Amino acid sequence: MPKKEAPLSYLRQFIPDESASLVLDYLNHYKVHLTITRERKTVLGDYRHAIGGKNHRISVNGNLNKFSFLITLIHELAHLVTFMQYGNHVQSHGKEWKLVYRKMLEDFIRLEIFPHDILIAFKKNLHDLPASSCADEDLMRVLRKYDEGFEKKIMVEQIPEGKLFDAGDGRIFRKGKKLRKRFQCIEIATNKTYLFSPIFEVSIVEGEWL
Repeated sequence: MPKKEAPLSYLRQFIPDESASLVLDYLNHYKVHLTITRERKTVLGDYRHAIGGKNHRISVNGNLNKFSFLITLIHELAHLVTFMQYGNHVQSHGKEWKLVYRKMLEDFIRLEIFPHDILIAFKKNLHDLPASSCADEDLMRVLRKYDEGFEKKIMVEQIPEGKLFDAGDGRIFRKGKKLRKRFQCIEIATNKTYLFSPIFEVSIVEGEWL
């Protein structure tokens, strides 16, 4: 999906319909330039504050399901609101941001748009929200159930140790042991070791490699 600025009517395709009014209130109030972009493996969304007369800018990956898209957008809007209140005088994912993000999530939760399993995952961490929804593995596992073709997707944690997988860019890895929260995996072509999140999506490679 190419990068595309999101007209407000177009945005409704990417979020639960019941959330549209509140989302549009935020976007209009803060004059946000929202861009829907292609999938990025390392980030789901980002925020850049207004400088040089330009509007605040937020981008969100357009391949996300509606619940993942909305949560990512709320995450980035929380950065915007935190910046408006504190400028650059606080940490990007510090206690100030966490308070803003939690309040915004609670406002959207009250709309009763999230399925029960997502609400349960939320409530586990509302008291101390992680810096990224990607870092909340329980939430990510639940959210991925709502992805199109979920049944065909495989995560690193589901692959047996010693088996080969494609990381999605043509590079082949052999799965190794878990080190704390990530798996040590060897890239076949270079013999270098990389750490993979348990919930990183991959595809199994059949056959044997040297």
